[in-house]
Amino acid sequence: MSYINTPDFRHETPECLGILLVNLGTPDAPTVAAVRRYLAQFLSDPRVVEFPRALWLPLLHGVILRTRPARSARAYQKVWREDGSPLLSIAGRQAAGLQALLEQRWGGPVKVALGMRYGNPAIAAALDELRQANARRLLVLPLYPQYSGSTTASVIDAVMRELARWRWLPELRWINQYHDEPAYLEAIAASIRRHWAEHGVPERLLFSFHGIPKDYFEQGDPYFCQCQKTARLVTERLGLTRERWELTFQSRVGRQEWLRPYTDETLRQWGAGGVRSVQVISPGFSADCLETIEEIDEENRHNFLGAGGERFSYIHCLNDAPDHIEMMAGLIERHCGGWPELERPAATDAELADRRERALAMGAAR
Repeated sequence: MSYINTPDFRHETPECLGILLVNLGTPDAPTVAAVRRYLAQFLSDPRVVEFPRALWLPLLHGVILRTRPARSARAYQKVWREDGSPLLSIAGRQAAGLQALLEQRWGGPVKVALGMRYGNPAIAAALDELRQANARRLLVLPLYPQYSGSTTASVIDAVMRELARWRWLPELRWINQYHDEPAYLEAIAASIRRHWAEHGVPERLLFSFHGIPKDYFEQGDPYFCQCQKTARLVTERLGLTRERWELTFQSRVGRQEWLRPYTDETLRQWGAGGVRSVQVISPGFSADCLETIEEIDEENRHNFLGAGGERFSYIHCLNDAPDHIEMMAGLIERHCGGWPELERPAATDAELADRRERALAMGAAR
C-alpha cells in the first residue's frame, strides 16, 4: 500500500484539534447525471442495502440507475436554491458557526471540517483538510442523532478506510449518537414551542423519522428504540399526553417491510378519520433536505389535506439555530475531555520557534 505521507511538515506548525462533521450528502447539481452519480455511491454502500453484492449490483446498475435518477432529479429541482443544495448550504453554516463558537470558548486551536458520506465535499477531502491543519487529535461527529448501522456505522467505515491510508494517524474519538442528549431534546422542544406560538397548537403532533428495513432492527440495530426515546422525552418536556402525538417512519423504498407505522399512511388515515390539524417534525434530520422539504412539506402535506385534513404545518429542522450550534459545541467539549487543547493554552510563537530550532539542530530538514 502507498501511504499518505507528510513530507511538507514543519516543526513550528502548531497542533490543533480536528472536528469532522459528517452528514449524508447531496448531488452536486439537480441534474440526472449528477443524481445518478450520487445514487450510485449511496446505493452501492453495503451498510445501506444489505443484499448479496452479486445480485444487487447488476440490478442497481442495470435497472435502478437507469430509471430512478430522472425522478429524483425532478424532486431535487423543486428544493434547489440559489446557493445550491439546502442540505449542503445549511451544513456549511453549521460548520462555520461551530468553528466560531469553539474558537471563542477554547484556549487551544481547533479546526472544523465538513464532509459528506456520499457526494461532495467527500470525507477524504475533509480529513485531508484536517491533516493539512496538523490535527493531531480528531473527533468525528456524524450528524445523525439516532444511531443506525446504515448511517453512523457507514460514516465510521468511510473514515477508517481513509485513515488506513495515512502514515501518521491522529488520536481518534467518535460520537455515535445523541438521541437523549438533554440539550438536543431541549432544542427540539423549543423549536416546537416557537412554532406553536406562531401557528397555534395542533390536534396531533407527528414525529417522522427516516425509516430502515424492519429486518435491520430485528438483527440488532438500535435505531427504532432510540427514535422512540427521543419522541418520548421531547413530549414529556412539552407536556403532551400520548393521544396527542404519534411517531412514524418515512422514505421507504422497495418491496420489503420497513419500520412501521409509515408516515404517508398515517397522515392519510388521520385526514380521512377526522383529524383537522397536524404539525410534523423530523428530529432525526439535523438539517432540512429533500426528505423534509419535498417529502414531508409537499408530498405528505398533500396526503393529509387530500384525505380530508384541514391544516398541515411542517416544523423545520434545527439547522443552524444558535441552540443547535450550542448543543453541538457542548457535546463536542464533553467528548474531548482531557485532550490538551481544552486543558492548556496554545503554544506561543516563541515556543514553536524554539521547537523548530531544536529539530533543526538534530538534523531535521525543516
